[in-house]
Amino acid sequence: MNYTSTRDNSVKVSAAYAIATGISPDGGLYVPETVPAFTYDELLAAAKADYRDRAVSVLGKYLTDFTEEELGECVDGAYTGKFGGEDVAPVVDIAENRFVLELWHGPTCAFKDMALQLLPHLLTRSVKKTCDGKEIVILVATSGDTGKAALEGFKDVPGTRIIVFYPVEGVSAIQKRQMVTQEGGNVGVCAIKGNFDDAQTGVKKIFTDPEIAAELAKHNMAFSSANSINWGRLAPQIVYYISAYADLMNKGVIKNKGDKVNVVVPTGNFGNILAAYYAKKMGLPIGKLICASNANNVLTDFLRTGVYDRNRQFYTTISPSMDILISSNLERLIYDLSGCDSVRVKGWMDSLAATGRYEVDEDVKAKIRELFWAGCCDDASTQATIKDVFESQHYLSDTHTAVALNVYEQYIKEFGAEVPTIIASTASPYKFAPAVLGAIAPEKLTEDEFDMLAALSDVSGVEIPAPLAGLKGKTVRFDLVCDGSEMKETVYALACVRQENSEW
Repeated sequence: MNYTSTRDNSVKVSAAYAIATGISPDGGLYVPETVPAFTYDELLAAAKADYRDRAVSVLGKYLTDFTEEELGECVDGAYTGKFGGEDVAPVVDIAENRFVLELWHGPTCAFKDMALQLLPHLLTRSVKKTCDGKEIVILVATSGDTGKAALEGFKDVPGTRIIVFYPVEGVSAIQKRQMVTQEGGNVGVCAIKGNFDDAQTGVKKIFTDPEIAAELAKHNMAFSSANSINWGRLAPQIVYYISAYADLMNKGVIKNKGDKVNVVVPTGNFGNILAAYYAKKMGLPIGKLICASNANNVLTDFLRTGVYDRNRQFYTTISPSMDILISSNLERLIYDLSGCDSVRVKGWMDSLAATGRYEVDEDVKAKIRELFWAGCCDDASTQATIKDVFESQHYLSDTHTAVALNVYEQYIKEFGAEVPTIIASTASPYKFAPAVLGAIAPEKLTEDEFDMLAALSDVSGVEIPAPLAGLKGKTVRFDLVCDGSEMKETVYALACVRQENSEW
């Protein structure tokens, strides 16, 4: 299995090289040259297996320069003893034909753990296969959850350093505290004056800056990414959709070969729903891919019209991990739907960079309409959904999962009859306690974040996850803030200068 670039399909690299380097030098994203099949017999086998065995089975189709033994070691290291039980990604029945896929039982209480507990194992092995001897500097832009999950995954991993940038006013108080108290001798955290898109754009520019790459090379260092622009982040996400379908087979919900499910995903950067698209293309019987956005509804508009336009008001919402106007992983989708036409994709991406806008061709629009349905909701509707679902089904959802639940209701109103539907739940409600508590018991709101955690637990009867409960007494280690224009110098200072001084 070779990988090519969305902006130059003459590129051919191994999976290990794609993971080690993160992004193609031309600015494109690495994608597999072909999407492998996952057969019905393999689904039957997956239904009898645990999550770890399912992961090895799926990943082995994409990461063909890894042995089965290597993948087994990576998967065991990622998922054993870190997700609160044997069921790594449980499927919870909350109503007729509605199944919530809980992806937040890992060490940082967000779905990013599903990939970012695995990525360090894949990355360190990939570096040995392709550029042994170099120290890898991992750059991350985060809208909240990726940052902490990446920091936790790469904490004290030999041969790596990790630098995370987050928008200073664009994450929840709990998300911020998770990052600024992060332990580890190889981690660095910096807030930027701007939003997530500013952080993401800055990181991409640094990746393709030959000057800073040369400076890192002098120190025997090289860049990689833990964002979902890295294929090593995206591939593990494919696993949990196949795993969820296998679980529905075991529950007797899926009775016959080919029985379809719909999948609803709250997303801002498009990676989580793109993974479901790849699972569908592999042969998983998915009917409609339902994309749920918050008030920053650039994806909803694109999937409905084929026009991507980030020239619009940016909203800071109670679902901050979706506060994004530049959705990087959409590039992988339009590459695939354009027939792998890297020339057209490069033209669209150049237009996005120059004007903030592009429009795909009619053939791509037709395919999007066939595959996807999209909807959005604002903060008021999100909180109303949290309250309604808690009162009617006694299920406590976070502010992102609630967006998905709300958009699915919109879909049902338009199309009527339901099929079994998997709704991706992306974070613990305790990561956004003020908004969730404000939805179900606003009279309990206080000024203290940790008092609100306790109040939410009292009202809901749901235990506070240990990783969040333990934040209260942790020491703040990082208080650095920079402008977006200073990110390059910040990376140099955190990586090269501190390497020379043997301190972090």
